[in-house]
Amino acid sequence: MTTDPTPRLRTAEQVGEEAGAVLREMGRAVVGKQDALELVMLGVLAGGHVLVEDLPGLGKTLLARSFATTLGLDFRRIQFTPDLLPSDVTGTPLYDRRTGEMVFHPGPVFTHLLLADEINRTPPKTQAALLEAMAESQVTVDGETRPLADPFLVIATANPVEYEGTYSLPEAQLDRFQLRVRMGYLTAGEERAMLRARIDRAAPEAVLDRLAGPADVVAWRAVVERVEIDDDLLEYAVALVGATRDHPQIGIGASPRGGLALVQLARARAVLDGRDYVIPEDVKGLAVPALAHRVSLRPELWVREVSTDDVLREIVDSVRTPTTRRTAA
Repeated sequence: MTTDPTPRLRTAEQVGEEAGAVLREMGRAVVGKQDALELVMLGVLAGGHVLVEDLPGLGKTLLARSFATTLGLDFRRIQFTPDLLPSDVTGTPLYDRRTGEMVFHPGPVFTHLLLADEINRTPPKTQAALLEAMAESQVTVDGETRPLADPFLVIATANPVEYEGTYSLPEAQLDRFQLRVRMGYLTAGEERAMLRARIDRAAPEAVLDRLAGPADVVAWRAVVERVEIDDDLLEYAVALVGATRDHPQIGIGASPRGGLALVQLARARAVLDGRDYVIPEDVKGLAVPALAHRVSLRPELWVREVSTDDVLREIVDSVRTPTTRRTAA
């Protein structure tokens, strides 16, 4: 597949094939994480931002960098630290002695794919510097609003178990992420395959081919916007979101933005499978990654180490899945 600077009008089947080729190429670098790769690809197709939450050393940074390479996107990385300032994210005006004027120097947010590494290690004020960028694809500095690139995607990483020197993301910030991805450990066989691949290539990382470009990603997203979804599936999404607000173990349920994210991800799932219509399994299979990070459990459950993922799976099992005449091909 080659990059097309003026992409033709594509069908869902064509986009599914192209996105599948990207995932296969990504698999050369990120071993044994097909589910995580597919979820991030759904974020790319659906036009959302992705929170990758897991332990160090599981390939979170490699995943983001590999997506940028294979998709042909400009890539910047911010290592979030306690002393990072908002201007280090958005940019700042600086005095130019040659012209005697203030000249804006763009920050790393002015890119296609931004890796916000260890986002929970920087204070809330700097975390909030990403809020406008993620929500509006623009930043405002000194009263002037500047648009960001199209496409613009944030992949943020966070360590969920290390609390010293970290700042928990507030609910408003978490709600800006369309989905949360967990990497998890490799199986013994996958880890052995990873080690063998490293030895055979005689290099730290695989060299990936560029299979797309920014215009292709924009064209893919246009196809997602044409995917049909029946009213009964919209009602199903509303029921899932509503169940998070009524569940006795949940203190704060998912916002309406959660329902929007769930539906858009389900449409992206359909396109990845080469369909122009959503089936119940698209919605059901994405409820946990789309909604789990948007809910807060009651404090007494923290001691019992109940996770939001567990509660969301219970909700998915309890809400009736609609039947439909449409089935996956």
